[in-house]
Amino acid sequence: MFFEKHVFCCINKRPDSNPKGCCSLKHSEKLQTELKTKIKDLKLNKKIRINKSGCLDRCELGPIMVIYPDGIWYSFKNSKDIDEILNSHLLNNKVVERLKI
Repeated sequence: MFFEKHVFCCINKRPDSNPKGCCSLKHSEKLQTELKTKIKDLKLNKKIRINKSGCLDRCELGPIMVIYPDGIWYSFKNSKDIDEILNSHLLNNKVVERLKI
């Protein structure tokens, strides 16, 4: 494997009128960038890869991310959620049950 963990954060944008909503309108790109910066600051970017993704088809639960190879999906809303996913799951392999979808 190239990375121990590979994180895909949806940043898809739909029109404001779309009933499904979208992750982009819920600040997913800002939060994805925040997570990526934290991984780089911790010098873990060779072990943990953070990528933007297109639609992951869970728009109503967004913003969302999926972490591989674990296959764990999370809904995240703010910096606190990002920190919890980073510290619990990415650094210590403990699933954050309250954010899991």
